[in-house]
Amino acid sequence: MAAMSRISHRIAGIAPSATLAVDATAKAMRAAGRDVIGFGAGEPDFPTPEHIVAAAEKACREPRMHRYTPAAGLPELREAVAEKTRRDSGLVVEPSQVLITNGGKQAVYQAFATLLDPGDEVILPAPYWTTYPEAIRLAGGVPVDVVTGPESGYRVTVEQLEAARTPRTKVLLFCSPSNPTGAVHTPEEVRAIGRWAAEAGVWVISDEIYEHLVYGDARFASMPVEAPELADRWIVVNGVAKTYAMTGWRVGWLIAPLDVVKAATNLQSHATSNVSNVAQAAALAAVAGPLDAVYEMRKAFDRRRQTMHGLLVQIPGVQCPLPDGAFYAYPSLEGVIGRTLRGRTPATSADLCQLILEEAGVAIVPGEAFGTPRFARLSYALGDDDLVEGVRRLAALLAEAS
Repeated sequence: MAAMSRISHRIAGIAPSATLAVDATAKAMRAAGRDVIGFGAGEPDFPTPEHIVAAAEKACREPRMHRYTPAAGLPELREAVAEKTRRDSGLVVEPSQVLITNGGKQAVYQAFATLLDPGDEVILPAPYWTTYPEAIRLAGGVPVDVVTGPESGYRVTVEQLEAARTPRTKVLLFCSPSNPTGAVHTPEEVRAIGRWAAEAGVWVISDEIYEHLVYGDARFASMPVEAPELADRWIVVNGVAKTYAMTGWRVGWLIAPLDVVKAATNLQSHATSNVSNVAQAAALAAVAGPLDAVYEMRKAFDRRRQTMHGLLVQIPGVQCPLPDGAFYAYPSLEGVIGRTLRGRTPATSADLCQLILEEAGVAIVPGEAFGTPRFARLSYALGDDDLVEGVRRLAALLAEAS
């Protein structure tokens, strides 16, 4: 009898989060005394606004918060998320259509787990957030990559989506503003994609976690609002992490038709039960409160994106569209890969990013993690001085390539 594997094939096949791995490596190098500037993690460098922290402190002293609460979330938070969604995107939903989750990642996973049966295909525009394909596979689905490039501003077209559709296609994953590219689809593009999905009978999972982080003339548009033809075949995932500088609080949500929310809540009741009540109280203060702190953070991100873009495009061999949203730049390293640099000739963006980390003390995430090798992601959610110094180091090192 053959020996059984110690780890299930399903779990052993999961790739680790490359963004978290790069961030952890940078932190470990700093702890060892190395001067490292990290562009890896996608988290704001601002503290959580004070009124949100105060709400959490108050919740710690409330006895009802010391007990189990409904698996779907505190009723007052579900109601506030429904109201916040109407205010910010124009999508009108009932509180019963909201499920509070342990961060956006759990919302993404539970959305796929609720919709997919083994073999169902999910159209996944690339570059994509590194967690999407792993969550799809864990749910038994099959990711179908649709690659976009800098020539289109990393925006997918209806023609590309239709070319990727098969009889097994059940879901389109849509993220605008995008992680990792910062691309923002226009309302007209969002509308066209939504209408295509409705006509094709395809579900849409819309990740809207960067909804408030758009710059210049770019405008956020929610697909269920732009394409009401989708009717009851959409799921929206969102959370407080990016907008309110609350990555560590771990509060997200899933909004969907009632039958989907009931099924996803049933799954969560067995997986985690309720989200931490203290974190939910903090999230309530965030979504029900003013957006003043959000607007101040957005001003800083806007300044940094322009600074980073201006510096990156001056590096020979590097091409980078100006990002319109989120807080990432996604340059092509095509012109540098394969050239000799300090006695080494990196053949992939992963090789090059490792060399950059070792030689320049700059941590960036290779494009392999996002489905498009020969690119890299740099977050500009860090202090202005570190941003300039990090890109300066990067430019100085790459200038040596021959």
